[in-house]
Amino acid sequence: MLTFLQQLRVDWPAASERASSHTLRSHALEELTSAHDGRTLSPGILGRLCLKELVEEQGRTAGYDPNLNNCLVTEDLLSVLAELQEALWHWPEDSHPGLAGAPDTGTDSCLVVHVVSCEEEFQQQKLDLLWRKLLDKAPLRQKHLICGPVKVTGAPGPLMTAPEYYKFRHAQVCKASALKHGGDLAQDPGWTEIFGVLSVATIKFEMLSTAPQNQLFLALADNISTKGTKSGTFVMYNCARLATLFESYKRSMEQGLYPTFPPVSSLDFSLLHDEGEWLLLFNNILPFPDLLSQTAMLDCTAPGLHITARTEMMCKFLVQLSMDFSSYYNRVHILGEPRPHRFGQMFVRLQLLRAVREVLHTGLAMLGLPPLSHI
Repeated sequence: MLTFLQQLRVDWPAASERASSHTLRSHALEELTSAHDGRTLSPGILGRLCLKELVEEQGRTAGYDPNLNNCLVTEDLLSVLAELQEALWHWPEDSHPGLAGAPDTGTDSCLVVHVVSCEEEFQQQKLDLLWRKLLDKAPLRQKHLICGPVKVTGAPGPLMTAPEYYKFRHAQVCKASALKHGGDLAQDPGWTEIFGVLSVATIKFEMLSTAPQNQLFLALADNISTKGTKSGTFVMYNCARLATLFESYKRSMEQGLYPTFPPVSSLDFSLLHDEGEWLLLFNNILPFPDLLSQTAMLDCTAPGLHITARTEMMCKFLVQLSMDFSSYYNRVHILGEPRPHRFGQMFVRLQLLRAVREVLHTGLAMLGLPPLSHI
């Protein structure tokens, strides 16, 4: 699973869970001394713990299921807790302020978000409370982000694991690229990174374009294409088109065909006449800071156990931005003939697309995706 997270460019510290596992097991055995009435337990099961008191301490408004009572403590459950505790201690302090903890700083200011399916919510609440019960340094603030069910169609078999899902999408990306460019590009080292990014973009847009709490439909038989206007590959394709545009301007400038870019204060933005230019400005560039404020931070100050994420807003915004840019770029020739009387309009258009590029890169970074310079 760690390899799969790395493929999806999800940060997860690789740390040994041995020390935390030993501590958790010791604390659990102390709590369980008189809990099983001397009866022989099945292998891997240590006993039961009562969580009712913790639920009552948190209060009814906390959002824990009132039916939570006993928790069956197993070796596997303690192993999961140990991994969480080690990840908490080894998380880079400067990666996400307020989301990391360290053994010597305490966990009062730390926040842990449990991302869990609706079917597993009850069990995850048990894990949350067991963590609090067994470790003094367990995070005081824990929130739960509940994801809706997933319906899969077109799968090659009855069940598909997460690594198999990635491998399946990666193969589709390679096949689509081979059809477009010819040859087996998957064997070309120069394309390895590109295919990896495109596969991750496909998966992230596919899974994050639906509000987390809603049911997600995965149509695995759908073909991957840079022309599909709702896919992550379409967004990455237009990201690469922008990069190619500015690289072309740079090369022409170095060859003496175009002058260097003038100060922005000297540009005449009244030369932006095309409807597509104002569409990019008013529908995408100007609203972006407000969208960023709505999607960049989880509202962890709200009372209760549950929080929501608005990943679908960012995905849909980036797709719409890519559609608007693509329509404009296909219709308007940005880098025209190197004639001085046309440079003014060329530069204001380039400045507009600089802003589009910055918005696109920032949005992709929010999803953990790097920009592509070419496809």
